Amino acid sequence: MLDKIKMLIEYYEEVLNMPHRQEIARELRDQDDLFLLLLYSEMIGIPNPVYYYTLELYPYMIERFHDWHLRMGMEKSPMTGIRCC
Repeated sequence: MLDKIKMLIEYYEEVLNMPHRQEIARELRDQDDLFLLLLYSEMIGIPNPVYYYTLELYPYMIERFHDWHLRMGMEKSPMTGIRCC
């Protein structure tokens, strides 16, 4: 009985999300871009008040840096310490 209810709920959510899949993906990408801007802002020259707290995230986010700076319109990496291009 619980399995059928769970399957019904999953199907219902899938039907609701279907027409908005692209919008949801775009919004998630925009939020991700804003987060990466905040994360790398100190290195680009924009003061970041939470720089100390974001330092530990750099090793995890450096892999996504190349795609991010290309989406932001920067042909080359704006940081001298990070070579990705």
